[in-house]
Amino acid sequence: MAEKRLPLIKVVGPCAAGKTTLTDRLRALGYNARQIAQEHSGVPDMWRRIHPPDVLIFLDARDETILKRRPGETLAVILPKERRRLAHARAHADLVVETDDLSPEEVLEKVVSFLESRGIPRGAPLPPQ
Repeated sequence: MAEKRLPLIKVVGPCAAGKTTLTDRLRALGYNARQIAQEHSGVPDMWRRIHPPDVLIFLDARDETILKRRPGETLAVILPKERRRLAHARAHADLVVETDDLSPEEVLEKVVSFLESRGIPRGAPLPPQ
């Protein structure tokens, strides 16, 4: 019998919101999670054009938090543009998580709880993206 396709979970948000960490942890748990670089695309709905997700998760953080997480980068200049590019994805997200005051473990816990409440299955652990 052919293995059933796992639901596709896409994770979007501004730089330094925690997308890579969350995606890698979800994959280690067997979820078919992918980080989408929507913040770098001028196409507002890029997140759904190629391989539309079954679940869209939006991670966010205040500008001050992002700048603390990535000191020395030019993020202060590009954050307003990123936020405009992400507006469509945020509006259509199934779950929005503000990561400012959460540890990576707490973010994962919130997301896994949400996925379980939606009945989203997982398979064998997957390698980092």
